[in-house]
Amino acid sequence: MNITRPLRVGLFGIGLEAYWPQFEGLKERLEGYVAQVADKLARPGVEICNAGLVDSPERAAEAGSFFRRSEVDIVFLYVTTYALSSTVLPVAQRAKVPVVIMNLQPGEAIDYEAFNKLGDRTKMTGDWLAWCAACPVPEIANAFKRARIDFHQVTGTLLDNDPVWTDLDEWIEAARVAHTMSNNRMGLLGHYYNGMLDIYTDLTGQLACFGGHMEILEVEELASIRRGVGDALVQSKIAEFREAFDIQPDVSKEELIRAARTAVALDQLVEKHRLGSMAYYYMGTGSDENEDVMTSVILGNSLLTGRGVPVAGEYEVKNAQAMKIMDTFGIGGSFTEYYAADFREDVILLGHDGPGHIKIASSKTKVRPLDVYHGKVGRGLSVEMSVRHGSVTLLSVIEGANGRPEFLVAEGESVPGPILQIGNTNSRYKFPIGARAFMEQWNAHGPAHHCAIGVGHIAGKLKKLAALLGIELKTVC
Repeated sequence: MNITRPLRVGLFGIGLEAYWPQFEGLKERLEGYVAQVADKLARPGVEICNAGLVDSPERAAEAGSFFRRSEVDIVFLYVTTYALSSTVLPVAQRAKVPVVIMNLQPGEAIDYEAFNKLGDRTKMTGDWLAWCAACPVPEIANAFKRARIDFHQVTGTLLDNDPVWTDLDEWIEAARVAHTMSNNRMGLLGHYYNGMLDIYTDLTGQLACFGGHMEILEVEELASIRRGVGDALVQSKIAEFREAFDIQPDVSKEELIRAARTAVALDQLVEKHRLGSMAYYYMGTGSDENEDVMTSVILGNSLLTGRGVPVAGEYEVKNAQAMKIMDTFGIGGSFTEYYAADFREDVILLGHDGPGHIKIASSKTKVRPLDVYHGKVGRGLSVEMSVRHGSVTLLSVIEGANGRPEFLVAEGESVPGPILQIGNTNSRYKFPIGARAFMEQWNAHGPAHHCAIGVGHIAGKLKKLAALLGIELKTVC
């Protein structure tokens, strides 16, 4: 919604200019390896900016300027053979983006017998040089450390079945999420829930870490848009409700119309401000119209969340960030908090009132009427769902004592069993360290009481994203 260009990945190989006249065919062989890596890194939505083989300080300066002009988001440095660190440092200094050093040799091992039968020691040396990717990596790391340039490493081979390609896929995926976050526009509708000290956050600190933009919105604007919503759009939205939700028999026609009118207005608000996520909360006390609007947003916000515009209640900005990260990784990201513990089964119940991520529900999400929104003003329709059974990851974006955002991560399982049928999102989770230890260890890090839950285990990807953002990641299990 907010991305104006694809993720741009910079790639360059390195070599030593002095080798080319000494070893016939070496340069061409290494250039072929660089082209092979470029093909493996290419994928839809990613633009590869290939600077080719860099073999001198002059070529390094040119490559760095090329990457800067191209506005690359990340640079992959493919070490093909020994090369001087002076052919690397200028690239990183000019590009000013995260660097991943790829220490990749052509295969698992040199064929020693065939190698030693070459007979010509010049040919033998040339062949060996095509295998010695590991040689300059300490030198490069030393230069980067002394220049205070952050770098990351992957080590392996060019073989198709090497696990290094999974590692590289995760780096590209993490870079794609960082790129999305840096272009995301988050809407802030209303105000904080009064007294929830843990959810108050430093908006400037969030923008400094993740990038993007935060648009402060007025509830009156949403109410104004809602006034202009015609009956035809309302009926169309009700049809969408019936397709997306399992609407229970006790849902009244009047409440469905009210929720549909607000959902149309929410769509228009999101489109007008080009929002990719939103945090909201508003009492509406003293204004019947505002209260009517804000007590009818849950279905519309659930639809938005399901189509890639995650919406967090209680004005939980940090958790809207976590939800957007999880959704961009493609695993959902549903708003949740502790509900209860079942010590007999050693599981924890987590859920929340308000919108849920309907794309990761275990079955069609139910719509139920509530006579009271607990702890909030008014009544209206709500959603009831459980997260799909299987592996899950929990992510909390927390603000530590130094004020810098951090990630808190845990992996567990969503398991079947009874839930509380109270018109809220609600699921049962098992963790490898057990329910008691999980709660104590999770809480010890001082997160807000909300987190985002997605399907699948992606702690490794989140660790790479944290590295690209330059923030700390803490793992519970």
